[in-house]
Formats: sequence, structure tokens, C-alpha cells
Amino acid sequence: MSGCSTMHLTLPQWDADPRKIRFIFLVNMTSFRLTACPHKGSVIPLFLGADVFSSTDIRTENHPRYHAKFAKKGLATKIHFSSAFRFHGLKVPTSNNSLWFYSIQGLFRVAFEMYSKQEQLAVLENFQDVWKSQLNDSPLKMTYSLSRQLDLPVPSHSCGTEAEIKMSQPQLCHINRESVDVGGSNTNDMSADHDYCGFTVKNLQTKQRQIVLSTVKQKLRSLDDKLTLDTQSHTDQLETVLLLLENIDQYLNGNLEEKGVTETVLALLKARDWGSLYSSALLTCIGRWLGQQFYAANNGISQKVEGFKVQHIERISDLPPAEELVTELFPEAMQMLLLHWMGLSEESNLEKRHSEYPILLLILEFANHNLITGVAHVLYSSLICK
Repeated sequence: MSGCSTMHLTLPQWDADPRKIRFIFLVNMTSFRLTACPHKGSVIPLFLGADVFSSTDIRTENHPRYHAKFAKKGLATKIHFSSAFRFHGLKVPTSNNSLWFYSIQGLFRVAFEMYSKQEQLAVLENFQDVWKSQLNDSPLKMTYSLSRQLDLPVPSHSCGTEAEIKMSQPQLCHINRESVDVGGSNTNDMSADHDYCGFTVKNLQTKQRQIVLSTVKQKLRSLDDKLTLDTQSHTDQLETVLLLLENIDQYLNGNLEEKGVTETVLALLKARDWGSLYSSALLTCIGRWLGQQFYAANNGISQKVEGFKVQHIERISDLPPAEELVTELFPEAMQMLLLHWMGLSEESNLEKRHSEYPILLLILEFANHNLITGVAHVLYSSLICK
């Protein structure tokens, strides 16, 4: 008596240039899909571990060890497929028909630990909607055993001949009165295999945009009602509200200006007391953002410093005053932050400010990893030795 015939499947693929990541949809403990039909209930997208780790510094033979590490955190899982399933483009031993997959949270974790900044941005742009939609997913189990693929109709007999399986009509996943073939007979046409996935993703993204648009309109109507019904109580807040609305209008028209954003951000910062210095989420967030911006400027500053050193190679021990060096070599935003931090605002005594500039210069040299003055070199050497 012959065994069950094998079904050859092609995993759908998500193009997140430059990466291409194949995936499946986990339906329950024993079933999966290659399409996500909203009316079929919730499904969890899982991304092929081999694609997630491709083109990273991790050697292929070490992938299983890393997969297991992420699986312990509920971010990855080893899926054992029934021997009835084989996958095009994947070499899997018949005796162990299993593959590693990652949740969307796992994909993001790997991306931000192992991808280049450009690839991290591509993942963020391509998968942020998926991440938002799966926020409440539970951690993955270490393993799953999947024996049913719900895209295809279940044959009347548990075992059929290969001819019967090939001739069986594929189930159509109906979405918005359009249908997409999920079990086409031409297995060599990769683009045909993946068209349905692109359609499904675009459809879900369109739905998400419609929900957001509806929410925005609802908020605007609510704002209109508040201002209409109670014109007096919001008088002190109207200028800030107007600034916000003007910026929204400019943003939607594609001509948002830095000056307008600056005025609005300052108005919001001054709108109220935002809490203790030691427990302010706002200050922590601003500090993180400023730090990231300043760190990103490091290469440009280094080039400027190197050019300065070349020009002054003959008089390296007779450099211009600290105030001139600070102004010439470092961004104004860095100077403003430190001057005000040190209590040396524009209204401060000019003589005091002048005397503090060597300290300001030294801080900027260390913070930007660019040593210019002799004092910086001596202190740096001393600190490294300790």
C-alpha cells in the first residue's frame, strides 16, 4: 500500500529590498496558511529563519544555535511539517522535515542586532504595519507540528494518488470580491506564486489607512465640538492649538518648515511643568534624540577637524582661542546645549563665558572623539592608562 503523496509548496515572499523574506501564517497548533484571509480568523505571520539570517556575519553552521537562543525568548520556533509537505527552493532532510521561523518581534530583534542601518530602515518601513497589528501576540512555543495546510481543500480520502492531488482544484481566497489562486499548477513561475501575497498585504495596508483616516476625522470633529460649545475655557490654549493645526496643514501639503516646527515644539515644552528632572519621560526622550543626532554628525565633524589639523600642522602648539575653535569646528546646537547647561546663557557675564570656553572645548573634543588641543591629548592618555 503506497503512502500519502507529497505536496510541493512555494512559500510566499516579502520583498523588503535588499532582503527577500519568505513566510507562512500560523493558524493554530496544527495548521498553517500561505495566504491571510481576514474573514478566516486571526493568523500569525512567521518569517523563515534562513532568510532572516541571510547575509549576516553569522556563519550558516551557527544558525541553529542562534535560532535556539531566540526560541528560548519566544521570538522563534522550530516547525515540524508533515512529511506530505515539501518546499520549493529549500533543502530540508526528508527524515527531519523542519524549518525555523521567527515572529515579527523576532525579525525586528535580529534586524536591530545584526543588520546594517540601511537594512534596519528597510525592515522598519516594510514591516511596521505588521508589527503594529501583532502587538498582542503571545510568545511563540519552542516547537509546533503542522500537518494541515488550510489554503487547499482537504481531499475526501486521507491518502490520495499524486494525480488526484494535482488535479484537485485549488481553493480561492476571496478578498473584496476578487479571488487569488493559491495553489497554481505552474510551480516554476515564481512571480505567479507570490502575486497573491502582495495583494493581501496591500489590501490589509489599505484597511489600516482607512481606519487611521477615520480616526483623524473623528478627532477633528471632536475638536470642533469642544471649541464650539465652550469658547471661553480654552482661550489660553488657542495659540498653541493654532500652531499645531498650521503645522498639520503644512505637513499634509508637503511644505512643513523647520521654523514652524521649532515654534510648536517650544510651545508644547512650555505648556506645562513636565515633572521631575529625574523621572521625566519627555526629557529622557529628547536627550536620546539629541544624542542620536549628535552621534550621526560625528563623521562630518571628524572630517572638519582633520582638515583643520592639516591647515594648522605648523602651529599645533599655538592654536586660536578656545571660543574660535568651538565656533569653527562644532555644530552650534552642541554649543547652545552645553552653554545653557553650564549656566552660560547669552545674558551671562561675557568675561565668565570667555573663561569657561576651554572647558566647553574639552567636553566637545571628548564627546565627539576628536582630540585637538594638547590638554585633551594629555587627559585622554591619562584616563586610558587608568
